[in-house]
Amino acid sequence: MDFALTDDQKALAAAAADFARAELAEHAADWDARSHFPVDVIRRAGEAGFLGIYTPEAQGGLGLPRLEASLIFEQLAQGCIATTAYLTIHNMVTWMVASWGDEALRERYVPAMIAGEALGSYCLTEPGAGSDAASLKTRAVREGDEYVISGSKMFISGAGATDVLVVMARTGAPDSGAAGISAILVPADAAGVEVGKKEEKMGWKSQPTCLISFDGVRVPVGNRLGEEGEGFRFAMKGLDGGRLNIASCSLGAAQQALTLARDYMAERKQFGRELSSFQALQFKLADMASELTAARLMVRHAAWRLDQGDPEAPAHCAMAKRFATDMGFNVCNEALQLHGGYGYIREYPLERLVRDTRVHQILEGTNEIMRLIVARRLLADGVIESLQ
Repeated sequence: MDFALTDDQKALAAAAADFARAELAEHAADWDARSHFPVDVIRRAGEAGFLGIYTPEAQGGLGLPRLEASLIFEQLAQGCIATTAYLTIHNMVTWMVASWGDEALRERYVPAMIAGEALGSYCLTEPGAGSDAASLKTRAVREGDEYVISGSKMFISGAGATDVLVVMARTGAPDSGAAGISAILVPADAAGVEVGKKEEKMGWKSQPTCLISFDGVRVPVGNRLGEEGEGFRFAMKGLDGGRLNIASCSLGAAQQALTLARDYMAERKQFGRELSSFQALQFKLADMASELTAARLMVRHAAWRLDQGDPEAPAHCAMAKRFATDMGFNVCNEALQLHGGYGYIREYPLERLVRDTRVHQILEGTNEIMRLIVARRLLADGVIESLQ
């Protein structure tokens, strides 16, 4: 059992760290303050190869395993969590189109998406369908060679600034559940697509989040990914990787917070001594580092299982997502506490790290749903024994 990264993995992580320092870190606070979506920087991420990380090489992507993707996203998140989180979403959308679109659809969209010329949004959540995604009501009715789509999607990252929407819509009967859902690519500028107001969010301010309405939107049947009724399966496959992606963003945030806390403890003095000389604060730093290390191992192990096609990978992705996102928020919050009043003001990055990591415990499936996924697997014969 070898936990060491290969030279290629180290090089990928280093390249991502360089991009984060050069393109993200210096601007993250300003983007947050202005709620600015840095499309130009996202396109430069495409030039660096970060918009097709696990899109197959045959389609022009890097074709990297999920473990390598996790390494990249962890480093990018140390530059800007919110922008990196959008990059993870775009990567998922690109991968879905490249994996399940037909040849014509792939040729039309995937090269532009990998280059950053066309940005993607993922449309699953609805005003009345969050954790219970299989109950979604957006309809896609086939009329000849077209689908007519009506309904609405909520909390869509990048909405209003993106070009490609992968929409989960019901093509089956109203009571068809997960089996009646299909995945359909909808151009964002199609007639009948309307983007609502930007949500005023606690964090993730450097990416727009909006409701999208579909009013009789017509798209060719050829825009469907896979066959009718396969959409929910694609969504769940996407979420396995998406959970690792957002967990990796939490790792990057926690790493940044830990580094800031250590540096602040070394320079800040109280009662005539550096904070780093107080044993109680040393213990706090040790706990933060221990939790981060444990989470990183869980995420990388889950990514390895997903890369191996392990049937238990979804449960491990859920465990890793739950643990890493809880840990990420806690470490950032503890680092803010160590900074005292300075941590609470915007001159220091800790308050932004806390705000940006909080949503990680909600999206890609709430952490309560992660517990449900894991518990259901644990109740199956032999699964607990297989954890050894």
